[in-house]
Amino acid sequence: MSAQCDIAGKSATSAPMSIFERFLTVWVFLCIATGIALGQWAPGVFKLVGGLELDQVNLPVGVLIWVMIIPMLVKVDFGALHEVRRHVRGIGVTLFVNWLVKPFSMALLAWIFIRHVLAPMLPAVQLDSYVAGLILLAAAPCTAMVFVWSRLSGGDPLFTLSQVALNDTIMVFAFAPIVGLLLGMSSIAVPWATLIVAVVVYIIIPATLAQWWRRSLLRRGQAAFDAMMAAIGPWSISALLLMLVLLFGFQGEAIIRQPLIIALLAVPILIQVIFNAGLAYLLNRAVGEQHAIAGPSALIGASNFFELAVAAAISLFGFQSGAALATVVGVLIEVPVMLLVVKVVNSSKNWYEQAQ
Repeated sequence: MSAQCDIAGKSATSAPMSIFERFLTVWVFLCIATGIALGQWAPGVFKLVGGLELDQVNLPVGVLIWVMIIPMLVKVDFGALHEVRRHVRGIGVTLFVNWLVKPFSMALLAWIFIRHVLAPMLPAVQLDSYVAGLILLAAAPCTAMVFVWSRLSGGDPLFTLSQVALNDTIMVFAFAPIVGLLLGMSSIAVPWATLIVAVVVYIIIPATLAQWWRRSLLRRGQAAFDAMMAAIGPWSISALLLMLVLLFGFQGEAIIRQPLIIALLAVPILIQVIFNAGLAYLLNRAVGEQHAIAGPSALIGASNFFELAVAAAISLFGFQSGAALATVVGVLIEVPVMLLVVKVVNSSKNWYEQAQ
């Protein structure tokens, strides 16, 4: 591995948790309140924004999504893919949980809770949409925040970088087929044309631009790269928060009528996070991987690329859909739940290493 790649990988993984990231849940709650209030006060503005579309792609949302996603993808070094051979067992566990367990377990939990257990407390007309949103949330592994979780749990920086690069590569090809399969299995009509457009617009093009930008920055030296990463750091969260204001401007009526919707949608997400994190952690221990590998492997299995999920939900089903709302719940609980998972990983380190 090149020295440049090594330094860049460690830099991305060791960056401190920003105030935006640390208090993300607080900002999300404020955006919910702001969006609902503005939606009631100026509904015409939100209707105008919702109508700014080109080939089923909402233009304001498209801009915000690129501002969210591209800075995150700049941190990902796809050149680190060859590093996966250093920890084949840990990578195997990561891939198994992220692609063969996580999307399907969420579809099952959505079927159990949204269609059955909690169905009487949710608007019947939105049940399919809620299920679709939860599937979208689980179909894309975390890209950026996992670097933060890995650092907080003492994870191996190069393993974290390589598993993110590998998952993002797989996501380019697997996101649409998995989403389509699970939506079909859930008896939800699959808008294939829109889904493929979403993959191109929100995964392939941003990833291509981000990697071109990354190489351009690194040619100018590591200092230039680090300075730009620090400068664009707030872009992603800021764009996400503005997106949430727009989203809840449209969702305000539904939230006011049934304020418990968010809490109810959180139930399958919380169960899935705990299940997948625990499964990945225990499987790594069973195959004899180091704790520094098991931590990030479990954390990427528990967290989601919620920015992509929100974008895809809006593209496929619209601002006012239950799918969009369901993906936002993932944003709302991301930080407190993942900090809890980090705490469990850290506090169980002695127990984990007893089997080594």
